[in-house]
Amino acid sequence: MSYRELSFTSGGSTCSARYFAAETGEGRPVVVMGHGIGGTMDSGLQPFAERFAAAGMDVLTFDYRGFGHSLGTPRQTISIDGQIEDYRSAIALAKTLPQIDPEQVVLWGASLSGGHVIRVGAGCDDVAAVIALTPMADAVATAVAVGKQYRPAALARSAASGVLSRAAGALGRDALMMPLVARPGQPGALTLEDAYENYLALAGPSWRNEIDSAVGMELAKIRVRRYAKQLSVPLLVQIADFDSYVPADAVLKVAVAGRAQVHHYPCDHFDVWPGHDWFERAVADQIAFLQRAL
Repeated sequence: MSYRELSFTSGGSTCSARYFAAETGEGRPVVVMGHGIGGTMDSGLQPFAERFAAAGMDVLTFDYRGFGHSLGTPRQTISIDGQIEDYRSAIALAKTLPQIDPEQVVLWGASLSGGHVIRVGAGCDDVAAVIALTPMADAVATAVAVGKQYRPAALARSAASGVLSRAAGALGRDALMMPLVARPGQPGALTLEDAYENYLALAGPSWRNEIDSAVGMELAKIRVRRYAKQLSVPLLVQIADFDSYVPADAVLKVAVAGRAQVHHYPCDHFDVWPGHDWFERAVADQIAFLQRAL
């Protein structure tokens, strides 16, 4: 399916976007999609976008500043607040697209961005629905669950690298980088079983296997439940029951707080992505949810 290359400004940086237009109808909903940790819009978002467009919805995918095709420095450094601002700027662009209904803006997020969209939706009065796919909902619960799967020495090295990277940034120096994903036992931010293979299976041309070593310190800020309580629009939360990265029970608490429609899948974190067994079911549930909610 073809798309148009667009751009918008956020935080003084130019962010790149792709616009997938449905073929028929006027006053269409528009789905705004951002990726998870270190992800880029050419890494697995297009199959979702194509399914939405086939169902009569327009889609805008985008790269956060400092990632993928977007400009901005520092590169490969996650800022939760910056990515939230990027989502809001992407919404502003989406509302100007031709033949869309500006009252039917949908936010879509997965993993890290699954928490972003709940937070953004709680602070906007111009969002019609929110979809959170295996969202990273609670930093403490995630740290405990993931930490149990690493050796103490590896955790200590990662923490030390993060502190050094923050110190370098404070002194105006380049951040310390490490691989975003690596095989178990190798240095990297995510080194659980099959993390390397799953990321590379989704990776598009602009994706880089590199992340600021201080990523863990930034992710520690995540607290989604209080925003879910403030959400006043329909919310779909999709939970992977055997998720190695975001504990299913923590995600369910956020879903309950947000009075969400909940779907469970008997699989791991990446199994709801294109190329895996539960993708078609997950995206079909998203479309059915939006057809009811809108």
